[in-house]
Amino acid sequence: MKKLVLFGTGEIATLAQYYFSHDSDYEVVAFTADDDQLEGESFSGLPLVPFSQVTKAYPPDTFEMHVALSYRGHNQIRARKYEEARTKGYTLASYVCSKSVYWDDLQVGSNCFILENQTIQPSVTIGDNVVLWSGNHIGHGCQIEDHVYVASHVVLSGHTTVGTYTFVGVNATLRDFISVGESCFVTMDASITRDIPAGAVVFGAQCEIIDPETDKAERIKRRYFFA
Repeated sequence: MKKLVLFGTGEIATLAQYYFSHDSDYEVVAFTADDDQLEGESFSGLPLVPFSQVTKAYPPDTFEMHVALSYRGHNQIRARKYEEARTKGYTLASYVCSKSVYWDDLQVGSNCFILENQTIQPSVTIGDNVVLWSGNHIGHGCQIEDHVYVASHVVLSGHTTVGTYTFVGVNATLRDFISVGESCFVTMDASITRDIPAGAVVFGAQCEIIDPETDKAERIKRRYFFA
């Protein structure tokens, strides 16, 4: 089996340990985290090593890594740690749950975490460092760009594009042939019926769009993403 180190010591890391251990050809052997975030020398029954020392303990020519972080900081923190791990020379492992439905032409980038009960139709491209939580429909020809987080029970209709760093909330529905820009926040239950500009916040069934340059948009994103 391939050997895997997980970056993170939170709930996402614990879940990643479970999924990789029970449904992949990886063996999780250790955890790592930023030096100032360490509490003890073990986590979830495995060694916990400082990120500054991880290449000595688990060299990248032998071990792969998965950055198991959430959408905090509007996906920017996960993206930054992803790039730092790549710089250290690690291959970033992706997980695609065997309990999902997808076709042979599915393209998935590195460090993706794709959970159960996805219906992914043909000709879908998923970028690097993307999280798809459980139970989504990804229509044919969709493109999900890097560092995106899609929560549960989202519908992306055919040929939808979701821009880098965007967050799509639970039960959101996106019409076919539309584009959602970079760093958008699509809230829970939103119904997207037209193109969304970069940075916008989108509410409700009427597709209310809050301009990204307004204080209201910034306040909403800071409150939700803790940044």
